[in-house]
Amino acid sequence: MTTILAVDCMGGDHGPRVTLTACRHFLHAHPEAQLLLVGAPAALASLEHPRARIVPATEVVTMDDAIEVALRRKKDSSMRVAIQQVKDGNAQAAVSAGNTGALMALARYLLKTVDGIDRPAIATQLPNAKGQATTVLDLGANVDCTEQHLLQFAVMGSALVAALTGNNMPTVGLLNIGEEVIKGSEVIKKAGELLRSAGAAGDINFFGNVEGNDIFKGTTDIVVCDGFVGNVMLKTGEGVASLISGFLKEEFTRSPLTKLAALAAYPVLTALKKRVDHRRYNGAALLGLRGLVFKSHGSADEFSFEQALNRAYDAARNNLLDRVQARIAHARPLLVGSDADAAPVETATT
Repeated sequence: MTTILAVDCMGGDHGPRVTLTACRHFLHAHPEAQLLLVGAPAALASLEHPRARIVPATEVVTMDDAIEVALRRKKDSSMRVAIQQVKDGNAQAAVSAGNTGALMALARYLLKTVDGIDRPAIATQLPNAKGQATTVLDLGANVDCTEQHLLQFAVMGSALVAALTGNNMPTVGLLNIGEEVIKGSEVIKKAGELLRSAGAAGDINFFGNVEGNDIFKGTTDIVVCDGFVGNVMLKTGEGVASLISGFLKEEFTRSPLTKLAALAAYPVLTALKKRVDHRRYNGAALLGLRGLVFKSHGSADEFSFEQALNRAYDAARNNLLDRVQARIAHARPLLVGSDADAAPVETATT
């Protein structure tokens, strides 16, 4: 079955220079995929492919644009038009490297949230010591969360992992300052109670409280937290990856002795670099919407943006939207209280 993605080719730090190359590689690797290239036709004309079609858009949401600008003023932006393709049924998912806050606001405005979900969440995968990945959410969409929001994140994250890995009951951990149930803020304690109830009802596979190091140990398949903590943790992980990459380059520019030692350790160090390379895990899902939207890092290069396209393709092909809705319907008795009609929340950059 053909899977169609709508790509905001103008968004991010680099625009078509990166997105078009990534799209070309993606099409080569996925013979059943089609792409809707959204943006200024003149800027996108260099990518001619039988499975790619240009969808014109006359405006671009910049990385500095306020949410209000994206929502009210730039009504023909490439970001908005890409999401509109999903709403209109022309594409199964949209991908953008643009302004995160604007993307979340536009997606929520155009697609609306699924019944039972108050606020969409940003979820992505981070490498762990098991050679796999830990899915973490929220990563910046919701700075202040209630216990209900954390439960919703757990339900949506479980659906995401099930769709991408085939594991129908992935383990869920609640990020806390300790494993004991008596630790943490009142919100975290109440969230723990809700998650245990959801686990007993079969809505999720709740492991219990986990600490920050458990994310990279791979203790659980999923870790839920509020967006403030999640975004700080994400940026810290990216910083560590950059530190390792910088170390490798530095060791090969020192004395002949250190160069020799670095050369001997090169296979191990490069394997480590590859494992922690955040570019391999680019592509965060905006969960809880009535349509699939994926966020690429704004500074993504060709390889990284292609990974975001891959994530969106896998999610669409594996019916992520239906899986999320089914899980939410099953957990509905616990999903009480809603602020779904509240104004969009200011979103951190990812």
